[in-house]
Amino acid sequence: MNTKRITDLSVIKDLCIEAGFTFSKAKGQNFLINPSVCPRIAEAGIPSSGKTGVIEIGTGLGVLTKELCKKASKVVAIEIDKRLMPILEQTLSEYTNFKVINDDFLNIDLKNLLKEEFDGFGSVSVCANLPYYITSPVLMKIIESNIKIDQITVMVQREAALRLCAKIPSRECGAVTYAVRYAYMPEILFNVSRGSFFPSPNVESSVIRLTKIDNKRSSLNRKDFFKVVKAAFSQRRKTLLNSLSSGLSMVKDRVAATLSLCGIGLNTRPEELTFEQMELIAENIFEQDSIAKSGVHNIR
Repeated sequence: MNTKRITDLSVIKDLCIEAGFTFSKAKGQNFLINPSVCPRIAEAGIPSSGKTGVIEIGTGLGVLTKELCKKASKVVAIEIDKRLMPILEQTLSEYTNFKVINDDFLNIDLKNLLKEEFDGFGSVSVCANLPYYITSPVLMKIIESNIKIDQITVMVQREAALRLCAKIPSRECGAVTYAVRYAYMPEILFNVSRGSFFPSPNVESSVIRLTKIDNKRSSLNRKDFFKVVKAAFSQRRKTLLNSLSSGLSMVKDRVAATLSLCGIGLNTRPEELTFEQMELIAENIFEQDSIAKSGVHNIR
């Protein structure tokens, strides 16, 4: 069964009937039927040389999976829906470099996954047509896991793509914007119309690529940074002072002292911060107790 046939509606319906499969809105299942999209995702998301590994999140019927198998040395897909397993046995039977794990990606131990499945690989990437309702949790899990994923190429809701790739600072920024920039440089590759899916979603989509960047930040600093970012945007309509105080369960005086030390106004809103300012807050806000006790007022 070739890729073009899997994107044919009559074939899709026959496969689903045979397996007793019905689409689940709760799982965000919208399968690609545009045969030109998946080859472009695979081409953009997998390095052209070396021993390449790919993690796919959600397989659908295997349209993107087939393209990944053609280009990568090994593809490991994480698919939560056990009803798709018999369908994948048919659509991907010709590929020996493919493995599917029937589990929730958010429950997967990514460090163990890389060790067990991709030890010795030159590069490991993530490629996926993500269920849109878990876009941010998936990306945050990858970034916070601090694992060596060289590229993340995913299809997401266009609104999410614009936020992920937004300029910092800007009104379009969100917590995920700053979190992504901690480890990756994002870019929008191309847009995908809603007519490219079955069932057709109510939103337009975009394919984005996040490319790993080198940084010298410590693991402790990384954890503090993510805590601050999440807290800063926990109450988006409020000032940074109020959001951090509430999100970090800190008294306002302590937060205000940190903002003042960092040269940031108390009425500043989180989306007005540069990346460096957000990082500066994270480097200092958890040290105020020791600073107060010692009387030392240095900004790291």
